[in-house]
Amino acid sequence: MAIIDNLNEVLHKIKVRLYPNYLSTIPGAYIARTVNEDTLTVEEICAALKNRGGFTGSYDDLVEHTHQFLNEAAYQLCDGFAVDMRYYSVHPNVGGTFDKATERHDPKKHPVTFRFHPRAPLRTLAEHVVVEVEGVADASGYIDEFIDVSTGSVNEALTPGGQFSIAGHKVKVAGNDSGVGIYFVSASDTNRREKVSGHLAENAANKLIGMIPALEAGDWKVEVETQFTGSSNTFLKAPRVIEGSFTLTVAQEPPVSKD
Repeated sequence: MAIIDNLNEVLHKIKVRLYPNYLSTIPGAYIARTVNEDTLTVEEICAALKNRGGFTGSYDDLVEHTHQFLNEAAYQLCDGFAVDMRYYSVHPNVGGTFDKATERHDPKKHPVTFRFHPRAPLRTLAEHVVVEVEGVADASGYIDEFIDVSTGSVNEALTPGGQFSIAGHKVKVAGNDSGVGIYFVSASDTNRREKVSGHLAENAANKLIGMIPALEAGDWKVEVETQFTGSSNTFLKAPRVIEGSFTLTVAQEPPVSKD
């Protein structure tokens, strides 16, 4: 049965927590942020389709064919085609600006990125998602926005070697504990942690600017470990961890040419 059938029923539920709104451009006292569950792999989604969705074919074939489809879709994207996935579409994009008509493409100045757009079926489903508010989150410190400067994306992309900007509350990196710093943590393996090295261009209570380390392709979470309390001379005894509620993605390398 299609997942858009029977829309009068409660199909899905998303949990959120409320954070104080410190953004002057957005009215209201609180901003909702989703309580993210684990990131699902192709294998896990195929298992759900087999166990819950009624798929009667071979699980191994399903996984293999899904990977083949995704690889082909990525190949076509890298050839400049937009891809319609029914519930969302993916569009290739070249960022940056060119100073003259004859200027050659510079991968660092004009990064190639991919943008996702929800299509009508997904927008229809969104109208029937129940949002469960779990109350006000611990406001002792939180990350509100992660901007990947190379692409301009917010809470979505990571460009290794590029600059990032973090907006939040009480996120200043401060303290003498060796663990203090900004980390990127693999969403699939929390033991894989990459620490931001070098000088932070800005290190304030509500904003951090630095360089993204050399990360492998995949999904990552951002964490700030700090002993900052809001005072310049009083620190926590041990660092507290402030984790972004979103998942950031380092794009896969372009697929190998068929030629």
